[in-house]
Amino acid sequence: MASRRVFSESIRLVASPRQEIDLPIKLHRCPLTFIHSGIDHCYPVQKALDEQGIDYELVKEPALPRSRRKDVERLSGQRLLPVIEFEDGTVYREQSADMAATIRTGQLDSKRGAQTSS
Repeated sequence: MASRRVFSESIRLVASPRQEIDLPIKLHRCPLTFIHSGIDHCYPVQKALDEQGIDYELVKEPALPRSRRKDVERLSGQRLLPVIEFEDGTVYREQSADMAATIRTGQLDSKRGAQTSS
C-alpha cells in the first residue's frame, strides 16, 4: 500500500511574494495500515485525524524490532508509536487513546511545541 499524503493541518510560509509552501504535520505510525482493530494502536490516531479533517503526511516506521525506529527515537527520545511531528520539529506522543481524544476534542494545537512523550 502506497504512503498516504494529506495536507490540511498545515501552516503557510511565504518564501517570496508569489510562492507559498505548505508544511503538514507528520503521523509516524507502524506500517500495518491495513489492520483496523484493537491490536493496532496507531489506527485510532489516524482515524481521529481523518475524522477531524486534519491533513497530515503518513510516515511508516518499522514494526519490529523497535530498535529499528531510529528516526522516531531521534525525534521523540523514545521508540513507541504513534508520534505526531509538528511543522516546527516538536513532537506529540501519549498513549494512542489519549492522543485520539486530544485530536477529537480539538486540542491538538495545544500540544504543538510541548515536546511530550510517554
